[in-house]
Amino acid sequence: MGSSSGVVLEEIPSVDLMTELLRRMKCSSKPDKRLILVGPPGSGKGTQSPIIKDEYCLCHLATGDMLRAAVAAKTPLGIKAKEAMDKGELVSDDLVVGIIDEAMKKPSCQKGFILDGFPRTVVQAEKLDEMLAKQGTKIDKVLNFAIDDAVLEERITGRWIHPSSGRTYHTKFAPPKVSGVDNVSTCKLKIL
Repeated sequence: MGSSSGVVLEEIPSVDLMTELLRRMKCSSKPDKRLILVGPPGSGKGTQSPIIKDEYCLCHLATGDMLRAAVAAKTPLGIKAKEAMDKGELVSDDLVVGIIDEAMKKPSCQKGFILDGFPRTVVQAEKLDEMLAKQGTKIDKVLNFAIDDAVLEERITGRWIHPSSGRTYHTKFAPPKVSGVDNVSTCKLKIL
């Protein structure tokens, strides 16, 4: 038994099928939510998003990640985005809204979404409202992560990343076992 996506159910381990079934059952009773998280880098959006996502069965739409994925997948919108980036231009608001619109149609976004990193301008907010109005929906809440500048500076200046995996560390809050070295691969970390 196959599916339109080319996945053969018989080849998926039973534990994975059951895990997904249990997740869907748990999620069926959750209310739909459409959230926007705003705040500066280091304010805690990336820490809180997975918690909110799991609790309410939402999809996490981080526009930067979505753009990179669309470019890598060579989708029509990804190809247009790559052309703009290769010229050193910003990706147009319409293109970003199109990528968000595509992502919202995925089954993982059925109960709603968390938008992270978008909108950043009034024009982007207006375009997002237009797109949602066409879908017959709207944003439920905007969470503003306000944070003291001194705390923000401490959080940002201690960040390290393992570029190929995306694993992150912090000199004070989540240090690697060996300073400047990734815990898993033992490669050098880059300062963010």
